[in-house]
Amino acid sequence: MLDTLYSQIGLLPMVLVGLFAFTKGDEPERLAMGAYLLGWMAGMLLQSDSTPQGTWQPALFALDVVMLLVLGGVAWKFHRNWPIWAAALQLIIVMSHLVILFGLRGGMMSFYTILNLAGYGILIAIGLGTFWAWQERRAAGLE
Repeated sequence: MLDTLYSQIGLLPMVLVGLFAFTKGDEPERLAMGAYLLGWMAGMLLQSDSTPQGTWQPALFALDVVMLLVLGGVAWKFHRNWPIWAAALQLIIVMSHLVILFGLRGGMMSFYTILNLAGYGILIAIGLGTFWAWQERRAAGLE
């Protein structure tokens, strides 16, 4: 699970944003961050290192679709801006899975770059949403 240096380094921003979201965020931030952390852990368990590089992994695709549905549900239920951005970035991830499935142009390095950059973008969106929710509560004198 945490056997590579990249996965260990990638865990640090998730833990930091997760702590921030769980301590200072409202319900949508905590819900999205909890789903993101669970999805990351499930992705570490579901990814198959035995399959040849460049092959489509349906379990990871299904996991990313579920994450898209969760972020879409958060955007639908809570009227905030950041879930729309997070869902849009997750949609890019889902579409990049389809590019691999249909064998369209683009190599695996571009696929991994999209996954990584969009993942960090989702973390930034959740972090900014948490910051705005925290500041709104402070301005209202609730904290």
